[in-house]
Amino acid sequence: MSNNNFDELVINLKGIGEKTSKLFEKCGVKNIGNLLIYYPRCYDSYDKFVNVSDVIPGQVNALKLTIIGNIARKRVRNLSIVSFEAADQTGKIKITYFNAPYLANSLKSGTTHIFRGMVQRKGSFLNMDQPKMYKIEEYAAITGKLQPRYPLIKGLSNNIVIKTMEQAFINVGKIEEFVPEDILNRLNLIGYAEALRNIHFPKNADMLEKARRRLAYNEFLIFVIRLRLLKQNSEEILNSFPMKEEKEVKRLLENLPYRLTNAQMQAFEDIKNDLIGTHVMNRLIQGDVGSGKTILALLSLLTVAGNGFQGALMAPTEVLAAQHYESFKEFIEKYDLNTLKPVLLTGSLSAKEKKEAQRQISEGEVNCIIGTNALIQAKVNYKNLALVVTDEQHRFGVRQREALAGKGVNTHILAMSATPIPRTLAIILYGDLHISIINELPGGRLPIKNCVVGTEYRPKAYKFIQDQVNAGRQAYVICPMIEEGEVDGLTNVTDYVEILRENLSHDIRIEMLHGKMKPAQKDEIMEAFARKEIDVLVSTTVIEVGINVPNATVMMIENSERFGLSQLHQLRGRVGRGKYQSYCIFINTSEGEDAKKRLDIMNKTNDGFKIAEEDLQQRGPGDLFGIRQSGDLNFRIGDIYHDSDLVRESAVDADKILFEDPDLSLPQHRVLKGIMDTKSANLVDFASL
Repeated sequence: MSNNNFDELVINLKGIGEKTSKLFEKCGVKNIGNLLIYYPRCYDSYDKFVNVSDVIPGQVNALKLTIIGNIARKRVRNLSIVSFEAADQTGKIKITYFNAPYLANSLKSGTTHIFRGMVQRKGSFLNMDQPKMYKIEEYAAITGKLQPRYPLIKGLSNNIVIKTMEQAFINVGKIEEFVPEDILNRLNLIGYAEALRNIHFPKNADMLEKARRRLAYNEFLIFVIRLRLLKQNSEEILNSFPMKEEKEVKRLLENLPYRLTNAQMQAFEDIKNDLIGTHVMNRLIQGDVGSGKTILALLSLLTVAGNGFQGALMAPTEVLAAQHYESFKEFIEKYDLNTLKPVLLTGSLSAKEKKEAQRQISEGEVNCIIGTNALIQAKVNYKNLALVVTDEQHRFGVRQREALAGKGVNTHILAMSATPIPRTLAIILYGDLHISIINELPGGRLPIKNCVVGTEYRPKAYKFIQDQVNAGRQAYVICPMIEEGEVDGLTNVTDYVEILRENLSHDIRIEMLHGKMKPAQKDEIMEAFARKEIDVLVSTTVIEVGINVPNATVMMIENSERFGLSQLHQLRGRVGRGKYQSYCIFINTSEGEDAKKRLDIMNKTNDGFKIAEEDLQQRGPGDLFGIRQSGDLNFRIGDIYHDSDLVRESAVDADKILFEDPDLSLPQHRVLKGIMDTKSANLVDFASL
């Protein structure tokens, strides 16, 4: 197909031994093709150092400073603190390090260094926490350069990844272009090979952005073409499971202690019409956090069960799957729903439990199967699977939906998403699905009270969390990073746990949660939080899709200006789920007007669809040197808000390509055809598509 070595194993690269290759394999990198799409998660931009008088609080600055006075060190419980003052000819600044006691012996008054990190204003004083320290000549050598920072695991350093990446580019051979030249010219996109090189080793910030846009376009174009082909096939499939309205569904609706909103009722009407219609259902229910999508899933699965068929509900996490299972069992018991017979199937079940669940599924003893990716394992055979429901749709790709639907014959698909995407984009991104929108919230919910504050508010925020916990409630604190030094100037989970333990009373139970933990460990912590065994959970954005904890009333988000508005809204949706008044505190560490203006939107509305529209208008390339936004349809590098123009252009181009060449048989589409036919061709990551 092309003159390249994408399939060459990483272990064959110069300098890579068995131990390092196994570390790469843990990151999903087995061959050169995998490696070249192992994109940096951020970049360090080494700007020239500035004077203290010129620093901008809330931003990363490099300063040439001389240490003045004594090096102070103290210990507060488990937290070691080293602090001192440093100055240049224009002013001075206080510098603090946590859990780095060795620095007290190596730092000396009167010595000069380059300190690089986030500068904060505390009252009339300037402060730097955890800055990187460089020798003057060391910093001069990297000034003006962009350094890639990769996702890492224990034992795999950033330097190892960089050296391996350099070797991969030497070995890879020719990287063929697959986007027609007229499209590249129209959109002013650089070549594929040039984009790959510059996403890893950018010549400058301008080339980095050009590389990112080109690779984002690749993702969108391939995604949309695949969707178009999928929709074309599904719209021709006749309904193999003729159904009628189910009496138990009607009885449940009559006995519920609340009325479904008009939007919920309309969405359910859409689902019913699909199930009893002539063609297979492919529908997305898009509703804001807390809009009541789960009851629609239950009603749909109950309809299927009442007609003698099986339905499956796939959730992105084991905790969420278990929560759905328990919720369904409560409904069955409370409303005497004899038709519905659920079973839970997740990866953490024992071999004996899995075997028994698989037997019940294959023999048709159960008709409502709830689980995670375990539902699509080869050993799971369904008797008569008629409906597949995917919860948190943006966490699942087209291939996962296809895999689960493929467990049956002509299976109906119902996808649910709490990610409020503007309808103009949703029509493209969910192009294989018909869309029903729930734009109303159930009555009786207390709106979340929001506040956007600066770093000087932290002591008050800690006291507020203390008061809420004393009143029997719980709190989340979100930090962008897991460990110190991942990205300069951003708050990290590891240190923040110790800071909170220093500021809150000793009896408050504080734990951390982050994406590098094993799934079982994450589930255990989230379950403990749900059982009220943890008072304050300090987490990265992994909590964005979590569990329903009605007792949690406070969400505090550090470095909130570095997140997209839609992601902030998703995080805020973790609270406000019970009968208690809930609060969201956005800590803005920037003094810039743009950040203040953007975050003010979160102050003014709790409406996810309004926020999504604002995000579409305002999102800039902030995550390029900061936080990689997560969760938006699992694109590796594309951002549907910041790159909304590319999303729209890719849809136009996909339609034009398929109109001219429906089966991609023309010579100019040879490489593109190969991509569609295989999972790994031409470095396209199909895991997320």
